Amino acid sequence: MLSLKAISYSFWTSFSFFKEFLKNPTMAKLTIRAENSSFYHFPHYGNHKVSIFNSSLRPQRLNLLAEKHILKLRVSCSITERQKEEAAEKQRIVKGLKLNGEVGKNGGLISISGDELGEAGNGDKEVGFEWGWPPWKNLPQRYKLIGTTSLAFVICNMDKVNLSVAIIPMSHQFGWNSSVAGLVQSSFFWGYALSQLPGGWLSKIFGGSRVLEVGVLVWSLATMLVPYLAGFMPALIFSRILVGIGEGVSPSAATDLIARTIPLEERSRAVSFVFGGLSFGSVTGLLLAPPLIQNYGWESVFYLFGFLGIAWFSGFQLVKEDRPWSFIEPMSWPPSFSRNKSLGELGTSLKDVPWKAFFRSKAVWAMIYTHFCGSWGHYTCLSWLPTYFSEELNLNLTEAAWVSVGPPLASILVTSIASQFADSLISKGVDISLVRKICQTIAFLSPATCMILSSLDFGLPPWEVVTILTGGLALSSFALSGLYCTHQDISPEYASILLGITNTVGAVPGIVGVPLTGYLLDSTHSWSISLFAPSIFFYLTGTIVWLAFASSKPQSFSEGD
Repeated sequence: MLSLKAISYSFWTSFSFFKEFLKNPTMAKLTIRAENSSFYHFPHYGNHKVSIFNSSLRPQRLNLLAEKHILKLRVSCSITERQKEEAAEKQRIVKGLKLNGEVGKNGGLISISGDELGEAGNGDKEVGFEWGWPPWKNLPQRYKLIGTTSLAFVICNMDKVNLSVAIIPMSHQFGWNSSVAGLVQSSFFWGYALSQLPGGWLSKIFGGSRVLEVGVLVWSLATMLVPYLAGFMPALIFSRILVGIGEGVSPSAATDLIARTIPLEERSRAVSFVFGGLSFGSVTGLLLAPPLIQNYGWESVFYLFGFLGIAWFSGFQLVKEDRPWSFIEPMSWPPSFSRNKSLGELGTSLKDVPWKAFFRSKAVWAMIYTHFCGSWGHYTCLSWLPTYFSEELNLNLTEAAWVSVGPPLASILVTSIASQFADSLISKGVDISLVRKICQTIAFLSPATCMILSSLDFGLPPWEVVTILTGGLALSSFALSGLYCTHQDISPEYASILLGITNTVGAVPGIVGVPLTGYLLDSTHSWSISLFAPSIFFYLTGTIVWLAFASSKPQSFSEGD
């Protein structure tokens, strides 16, 4: 039996604890100790979740009262003890939890700490409980970040292609002609081109993850506003520019995030997985948009796709919360590098970027031109292939829509093969520059060859032409293991800014190339001249420039070099 003195002491200390808890609930800690026993205590502080359920443990009885029935309660509110508590909790999650010295190998949830009070022979044994959910909880932090970034890119292209489908019923409702419809669609690329360099610079200063989440939120909100603004053309164009700005900062933000968190031997797979989300997003958007429009109206695609982006933003906050527990940035940055800068320091940071050194580098110019060439083929085919399939190959609209999904769908498979191929060569000691050149050469010569075959009149059936073009455009995804890795290879510190530079130039074909293709088609009435010939030219010249000047050798970009 407990003595009256012990019970009175317990009530008094309990009252003291709740008094301190009401004053500062995040700093109070209740510790229940029984001397010479295996009694347990639970730390109570902000955001700590406690659970007593775990299917992987056998039912166990906790012996709460020891042989000596002396119960002591202690209240501590010091910052130092709270910090010790947090450090001990982190260590328990990292190492796994134990019960009476026995490791729970199946994700056990109980651990023992050392003697917290420093009393010889009276160690405090602690128990902490954690849910084993979600399944990816114990994944390395870099994998969580790469996974969520790839999902952001899926939503990115869903919001990019939704207008290409919705523009048809919107044009009918508002009486737009082809010129007005083209203006609405091209306004996206205005914001996309303008945000590349600012996105790269902001990613370097604040970190890619912060810039990415803001970008997703901006383009998602702007997407949801389209149904409300469609009747007022200036507002509609402005909303599409905002979508372009939000999506425009994303490639640089993702490049910065990968450069900070992913080691070299995993980089090709990380880049391919993240940017491969664009192809998956195109497929998903093109498949979901038509039935949504048919059943719920064209407004539904903007509401739903915009909501997905906001849901991603909310979920990304949970992933970021895990960072202090297990996230370690492996990259070494200059001592002056910091994400937390004042407004005055931001201007200084912009001046510190070695712009002149960038443009004195042959490798940077090779990346710029190669990015332009790849974007020309990508954007013109993305915009005009459905019309080509319908008018030139005499496929009906349904067939043309389905075969248009083929290239991005096949790109998903090719992307995984290309990344494994590149990382395998690098792990075997093959020169990184050579690996990038091989991958980029495949990415350019494959679609060029297939376009040449499609341009020549061999009397091939329509479905064979579709298969040839689909295969060639899918192999262009090798660029994700070529060009798109080179920014990080030559300078992890400035990777986001370098991609901002090359992507700015790469957005020009979306502004110029798409309408120019339509103009050439009206003038020549030839798909070979208007669509394929310019793309073939840029693919071939881009290959020559890449092989001659591209390099993955790390560069310091010092202004004095």
